[in-house]
Amino acid sequence: MTRFSHDRFDDVTDGPRVGAHRGVHRRGRGWIAFAWAALATGVLVGIGVLVLALLNGSYSFTGGGSSSSPSSSASSSATSSASPSAGGSSGPDAGAGAGDASSPAAAAPTDQGATTVVVLNGTTTSGLAANASTKLTTAGWKVTSTGDAGTTGATATIVYYQQASQAAVAQGIAASLGVTAVQQSAAFPNADVSVVLGADYRG
Repeated sequence: MTRFSHDRFDDVTDGPRVGAHRGVHRRGRGWIAFAWAALATGVLVGIGVLVLALLNGSYSFTGGGSSSSPSSSASSSATSSASPSAGGSSGPDAGAGAGDASSPAAAAPTDQGATTVVVLNGTTTSGLAANASTKLTTAGWKVTSTGDAGTTGATATIVYYQQASQAAVAQGIAASLGVTAVQQSAAFPNADVSVVLGADYRG
């Protein structure tokens, strides 16, 4: 092994610096690094909050007028959508209800026991008036008399009533006999309602 003679590089002198990497640290360098790190963190957090706010629509750079227009348009559309429903309730349904109420067929007879009924046979078939009288009495009507009509050639059974207010009663009597024809007439003054049986009555 080769040995070299002692020289000045073999002597290490004491001093403030022993090699470049072993220098004395200055005070406050840690706080400066912490301050820069805190500042960078604050800036990043602020940018993140701003980006989230823009994505959620909390901030708008187009002005205040545009933000109020959607609400006004929504309210106007709600008003327009509510209008047809209100109009519909007062339209065809209301007309249909009024028609049902004014229909004579929808009105019920006032009092069956207080209405006097006469049954007349307008055909040559015997016993037809008695049969109809029994049917009306069973249904609750008050038959005061039966007999033959002045003519025997009647083809249709007609229920005659004197007053316009008795139309519903006449329709009820016709329904009890299974017929539909009713007519206002003053030709039968002896009863409120007079039934003239025709050839269409089957008993």
